[in-house]
Amino acid sequence: MNSTGISLGGLPLTPPPGVESRAITAENPEGAKGAGGRAGNGRKGAPALSPLPAGQTVTLADIQGPGCIRHIWITTPPGYPLQDRNVILRFYWEGQEQPSVECPLGDFFGMAHGRRRPFASALTLMPEGRGLSCYYTMPFRQRARITVENDSGEDVAHLFYQIDYTVGDELTADTACFHAQFRRQNPTTLKQDYVILDGVQGRGRFLGCVVGLRTLDDHWWGEGEFKFYLDGDKDYPTLCGTGSEDYACSAWGIGVHDTPYHGCPLYARGEKGALDALISYYRWHILDPIYFHKDIKVAVQQMGGASVAAVRERVERGELEVPTPLAEGQQFTLFERQDDYCSTAFWYQTLPTAPFPAFPDRALRSVGLEKRPSE
Repeated sequence: MNSTGISLGGLPLTPPPGVESRAITAENPEGAKGAGGRAGNGRKGAPALSPLPAGQTVTLADIQGPGCIRHIWITTPPGYPLQDRNVILRFYWEGQEQPSVECPLGDFFGMAHGRRRPFASALTLMPEGRGLSCYYTMPFRQRARITVENDSGEDVAHLFYQIDYTVGDELTADTACFHAQFRRQNPTTLKQDYVILDGVQGRGRFLGCVVGLRTLDDHWWGEGEFKFYLDGDKDYPTLCGTGSEDYACSAWGIGVHDTPYHGCPLYARGEKGALDALISYYRWHILDPIYFHKDIKVAVQQMGGASVAAVRERVERGELEVPTPLAEGQQFTLFERQDDYCSTAFWYQTLPTAPFPAFPDRALRSVGLEKRPSE
């Protein structure tokens, strides 16, 4: 804190001793002091990776600490869903071989399904649906390394980027590190919760998630409750909500909206209406932290809802299961369903990072995301 005790955005107005600001771009890949914009004799000679060839992995940043990444901005040509889903970011902290972040480009910046839509949240933004920004706080004591892999099967014409960070920050030995993990399951398993995060060991805080859904049933999908198993919970979670759109802080259904801490930037109906719709929503736990001391598991039930008449017909045909018997006079009921789910969990934890589940291959990451005539 500066001597006046006044801050902006929680940061002092003048630098703490030894703390300096840096930025990495294609023109200054090492973030060196006084070395920005050197290409082309200072006349914007190399602002991007052009191209990022198919199959290539490039190191965007390799920074010696202590320090803290404060902001990342990236853009590639918009309108390529399979590129946004198959350009993969990986972050490695403190020399670990195991990445602490492994996530497709678009999902990392808050939007599932490789789509871009204008939205702004407290941590991720897509101004005009073109630029991708994040403000995750990412401290590191010794080393931070960021790579990008183009696994889209085609060249990315241009990748522009800027990584803004500080060096010389005062950090403790147990400072928690930023993590992000992508998953996809198509379809989900009937009567089994879709797992967003599991296998975490350490002390930390769940920051939030970006959830993507491709509907495989033409009735309402959002009755599944979000569950948070904390510090040894087994059969039942410590935290359990009331429904999927409720977890995103909406109610009675959900539509396109964005706020600092929760939103649904994408709700694209399928060619058959509710069937094959693409939905993407986010939820950040900034002012309502979810802490864990030993471990955490996050899951969401696979459950929908519809009129009793519609459900009864499908139950009689053997197409649906219902968790409770249908009662006379009942108008609305729940039913077990399967959909195509993807998610990115964001959290902080003390190191080491446990190995992640096998990263979904390109075929699984990509299915159903091709550009559709209605978009």
